[in-house]
Amino acid sequence: MMIRNSSQSKSSVFATGSMVKIGMLAGLGTALMLIDFPLPIFPSFLKFDLSDAPAVIGAFAMGPAAGVMIELLKNILKLMVRTNSGGVGELANFLVGTAYVLPLALVYKKWPSKKGVLWGSVIATFCGAIIAGILNYFVLIPAYSMILGYPVDVFVDIAAKINSAVVDLRTLVLFAVVPFNLVKGVVVALSGLGLFKALQPLFKKD
Repeated sequence: MMIRNSSQSKSSVFATGSMVKIGMLAGLGTALMLIDFPLPIFPSFLKFDLSDAPAVIGAFAMGPAAGVMIELLKNILKLMVRTNSGGVGELANFLVGTAYVLPLALVYKKWPSKKGVLWGSVIATFCGAIIAGILNYFVLIPAYSMILGYPVDVFVDIAAKINSAVVDLRTLVLFAVVPFNLVKGVVVALSGLGLFKALQPLFKKD
């Protein structure tokens, strides 16, 4: 199965039509960021949303640069609309989202086929989860702890109530953050691909 991405090959991401589509997808991504919720099998501070799906759509349709631009713009818009993390959450969303969308887009650009989508999604899901784990361990959870005035142990205790294997920050990342992002990566890939196929006629022309 070939998934056509004619806009990607025939026009620059900076063309007026492409920029309009990028702006619309970024706006949709921002709206989806505001609709987040915890999953019962993970700690409540890990919120699930589908805000990366519009970036996946843009990456499939217009290439890697478009996907990254959508990730950047949606988080800038989110900062302007509402933030309760001092920008840490938005920075995390951008970095993890880019780590997810970029490999997916690069693989699909090289192999624009069902196989490219499959392998791109697998690679993207693992890249996003690994980057999320590293960032949460070294930067994000310590930063949240500082901003909110809670010790890191508070996050560990919350996670331990869901998964008894969590006993410290390292196991919190290994048994909560990484699995959460693996699940999210699969759902986002399926959602993004499904929406792209439905919206594909809109991307045939700039």
